[in-house]
Amino acid sequence: MSQPDPYAQPHTDISASQERTLGAVAHGVPLVAMVLSAGLLGFVGSLVIYLMYKDRGPFVRAHAANSLNVQIITGIVLLVSLPLMLVLIGFVTYPLALVFAFVLHLLGAVKANSGQWWNPPLTPRFVR
Repeated sequence: MSQPDPYAQPHTDISASQERTLGAVAHGVPLVAMVLSAGLLGFVGSLVIYLMYKDRGPFVRAHAANSLNVQIITGIVLLVSLPLMLVLIGFVTYPLALVFAFVLHLLGAVKANSGQWWNPPLTPRFVR
């Protein structure tokens, strides 16, 4: 029989309105970080929100996972765009990936704030 970890934080249940707010934050923080860092730090924001709040409720977990999935696919497209810049195509795909992520995070924040479950289109589910 395992003993509980004495250093672990107790998990507290949160209300539905707090879940909606945290779901919107899960999309809003990466959105702001992405804009301020030309697309490079949005992943960090999504990962931190996911790790901190994934066990607080199913709604928060779903939106945080969606946010992280958007950032993963954006990062993949940005990495592929770098060598494509040698043949000039990357100069088109890089900003398109940023606009795509911006729109998906904006939609995700609005949907989470209104309490709607949502899976972003054209985004594989790496994290569940």
